[in-house]
Amino acid sequence: MNKKVLVVDDETSIVSAIAYALRREGYEVETANDGEEALEKVASFHPQVMILDVMMPKLDGYGVCRRLEDREDIGIILLTVKNDIVDKIVGLEMGADDYMTKPFEIRELLARVKALMRRVEKSSPPSEDQKSQAIINGALRIHVAHRTVTVNDEKLELTPKEFDLLTILMSNPERVYTRDDLLDRVWGMEYAGGTRTVDIHIQRLRKKIGDTDQEKLQTVYGIGYKASAPEASGRI
Repeated sequence: MNKKVLVVDDETSIVSAIAYALRREGYEVETANDGEEALEKVASFHPQVMILDVMMPKLDGYGVCRRLEDREDIGIILLTVKNDIVDKIVGLEMGADDYMTKPFEIRELLARVKALMRRVEKSSPPSEDQKSQAIINGALRIHVAHRTVTVNDEKLELTPKEFDLLTILMSNPERVYTRDDLLDRVWGMEYAGGTRTVDIHIQRLRKKIGDTDQEKLQTVYGIGYKASAPEASGRI
């Protein structure tokens, strides 16, 4: 399967440099110069990874992330000229997977694209046993092979990393994971972001699954997180 990357930035020199470097690495690349064009390219090109500038005309990078909240298997790396942690947190809360501050090294960007591509690429087709596998915790049901999550039979829209994070925790109830453990397992060794990324994704998951009282995804203060023991048989 071709590895597709969409590069979105209103600065043509940046787009050209990134696209050239990616094509040399064997990626199939499309480009866009504003947020509206980016959404059109997502629909027609179906990229696995999108490199997305924050400050753009017509529709900024945050707006693109909002429109793609129900996306499946698209990894997003935000590019920003701002180095404020608040701006980075906003990007992650909007559903971005990673971020880089301009100016940046092309080699580092390529490494992050490679790591993100591995996480969003589909694995081999599931076996018949896997197709029927589900993890259950009360009204929450994770359909592992199909990568879907439902609460009270209502399908939730999760990003790839939200799904992976939830699945890891729910697959091992009562096991305590440090933030570094989860960062390594979900984001990979190459990820250069901090453990605050884990906290943001946990907050997003709690909101999406309706876990406002932190009954299912519990904070272990000073250490990390764990999932509560299932209310019913945990895996079928």
